Amino acid sequence: EGYERVTMRRIAEGIEYSPTTIYNHFTDKDDLVNALCHEEFSRLFGALALGAPARDPVEWIRQIGRAYAAFGRANPNHYRFMFMTQVREGHEVSEPGQQSFDILRMAVARAIRTGAFVKGDVDTMAQVLWASIHGAVALLVTYEARQFPGAPAAPDLVDQVLDNGIRGFLKKKAR
Repeated sequence: EGYERVTMRRIAEGIEYSPTTIYNHFTDKDDLVNALCHEEFSRLFGALALGAPARDPVEWIRQIGRAYAAFGRANPNHYRFMFMTQVREGHEVSEPGQQSFDILRMAVARAIRTGAFVKGDVDTMAQVLWASIHGAVALLVTYEARQFPGAPAAPDLVDQVLDNGIRGFLKKKAR
């Protein structure tokens, strides 16, 4: 129902505790939401940092994107809470949220450094890649495959989105 409609009283009712009990652990709704975000982004970070990164930086970016999409699809309600709830003004990115993004930044920086990607601003390039995979995941956790306009969602939609995003940054080989 959105951040604005959530109250400590409604949360207490939902989990069958008294509001006083919740206030023993959290100072206010913002404190509770920040704790939930921290926990969820810690889980995302764990999913992205799982295993050794691929040797090829472009493959590492694909690996990160697939892990991100798998997390979102396995946890659709958490994903919507984390990424599709309007953030109040002044909200800071949690440490595990920043760490999650930093994995992608490191992969992009390595792709630039090794000459696989064109030179560019690492943050912007990572944001472009994140935005494209986020768009696909947001659609996949919001709609059933048959609800996509025109045709059902492609079974390899995530891979196609990753390839399309990556293609825009690949360094062109001389012929």
